[in-house]
Amino acid sequence: MFSKVSGPVRLADRVAAILAEEIESGRLAEGDKLPTEVELVKQLGVSRTVVREAVSRLRNAGLVEPRQGRGVFVMPRRTRPLDLEAEAVEDTKAKVLQIVEVRRPLEGEAAYLAASRATPGDLVRMRQTLDAIDAAVAAGGDGVDEDLAFHRSIAESTGNAVMVSTVRYLGEVLRGGIRVTRANEARRGDFIEQVRQEHHAILAAIEARDADAARDAARLHLKHAASRLQDADDRFWTETEVLDVDLDAAH
Repeated sequence: MFSKVSGPVRLADRVAAILAEEIESGRLAEGDKLPTEVELVKQLGVSRTVVREAVSRLRNAGLVEPRQGRGVFVMPRRTRPLDLEAEAVEDTKAKVLQIVEVRRPLEGEAAYLAASRATPGDLVRMRQTLDAIDAAVAAGGDGVDEDLAFHRSIAESTGNAVMVSTVRYLGEVLRGGIRVTRANEARRGDFIEQVRQEHHAILAAIEARDADAARDAARLHLKHAASRLQDADDRFWTETEVLDVDLDAAH
């Protein structure tokens, strides 16, 4: 059914994209059972860990549902994650910048509420997510999942269930755009340090219970993210390998 996976793209991203395409095309319809983990490993030529991560991403995106003792099944269609595919580099850049515009007011308000409502336990979890970003980057990773976890932890600290659900959903919808943003920032050491300082400024304001400062710090972080993308040279936007990694990650 599937061809073996290879190439520069992260394997879990590629497997998730392949399975998502089967679902979106209708070849795997609502209620269909995915091939077993063993079958996917054999057909795609990847490890069990890769298959599990890919299926986890599909589950987070609402495409599939694991059922205890029965397997993984395709879910009913719903609003699908944002399509970042673009015919021109200019379109890709515009879409990623639009993603940042969407995040700015939402995450600013989440930081504002978190500064007023976060419990001591919430603050510990936020600090842990920042440490996880540093650890991921130090280990050579892109830090995308850890970055998303940091912003989710802020939303969770608001105590607003709708805010939490919205940020969680948008995290999966906008994953590809966040990956492009971090890929751009990873090209330069000063960018990496700027992002780190901006994240820590958000948390410091939340810890200080300064709601206005927390909102301003979150909005400023995303404003700077947009500026860093605007300043990226044409080579960044036209490098096929970078764009394939990031756009394919949008499930």
